[in-house]
Amino acid sequence: MADEQDRTEGQDEAAGQNGTGTRSRRILTDIAPHSWEHPADKAALQALRRVPIFDEVLKKIFGFFGEKPIRLAFQADAVRVSENQFPDVYRVYKACLKTLDAPEEYPLFMSQTPMVNAGAYGMEKPFIILNSGTVRLLDEDELAYVIAHEIAHIMSDHVLYKTMTVLLINLAGMGFPIVGLAARAVLVALLEWSRKSELSCDRAGLLGVQDPEVVMRTMLKMAGGGTTDETSLQEFIVQAEEYRDGGDVADQVFKVLNLLGRTHPFHVLRVAELRDWIESGDYDRIIRGEYQRRGEPDPAYQEDLKHAASAYAEGAKDFIDTMADAAKRAGSDFLGSFRR
Repeated sequence: MADEQDRTEGQDEAAGQNGTGTRSRRILTDIAPHSWEHPADKAALQALRRVPIFDEVLKKIFGFFGEKPIRLAFQADAVRVSENQFPDVYRVYKACLKTLDAPEEYPLFMSQTPMVNAGAYGMEKPFIILNSGTVRLLDEDELAYVIAHEIAHIMSDHVLYKTMTVLLINLAGMGFPIVGLAARAVLVALLEWSRKSELSCDRAGLLGVQDPEVVMRTMLKMAGGGTTDETSLQEFIVQAEEYRDGGDVADQVFKVLNLLGRTHPFHVLRVAELRDWIESGDYDRIIRGEYQRRGEPDPAYQEDLKHAASAYAEGAKDFIDTMADAAKRAGSDFLGSFRR
């Protein structure tokens, strides 16, 4: 009981001590990542791991490159964020780490590019790349959402597969001979899972800033690139509601996205998914301190898989199962390319 009391007391620090704004943010002491993970993320990952030769492709890709070259390739044209390099960004980052009670501080780098985005990558030593365009467009609270989102990718152990996805996309675009039909089948499955993983980390990003309006405002900016003065959040929410009310149409959107090769879902769909989570009451329960702690089992895991169809996962499973047959037929072609 004393340990529980200590955890609760530690969760009530004000934003003046750990945050970027003026409102209080609860420190989510020892929160387990499965507290925020979306059921479709979990189901798509299970389907991904069932794709034939998936493990072989994973081993071959990282065995071919190695961790250090991969890390240097991502970080070579970026600046390490610290107290002396981009100090305001570093302050926001430290606050996010504290709010989500991250187990460690992961290297954060700033990359010069106008594209508004960020990413978490790596193998045994994960790190975060933040695009300079993101910092230029977003205010501090909005930036905190993006950073908390990327921290969550690391805490949820997404980075290995995220890195593999980027490598396969780049290799396929270059026509590299190791990317045969089998690897492309794995890439399709990775992209399907990647989109679902974003839904999980959108939730964690909200937990990092603890203000739904900030998150939806960020998605509005990232979707359209406009400023607060020239856009309407309310109209964007209405647009998201149209997707949410579309029912089966949303399922078809995800199937089309498989062909488009996107790594992220549409922003309006992400807003709709996040609103569903808030309205379910799960967000408020976590903020009250009612969440699973690290090391505790995930009691909802099997139930999540059972009901994942309602969260678009069933469509993903069907698509991945179809691609699995192609992967079986082409597996020897992919593996053979490493032996030549």
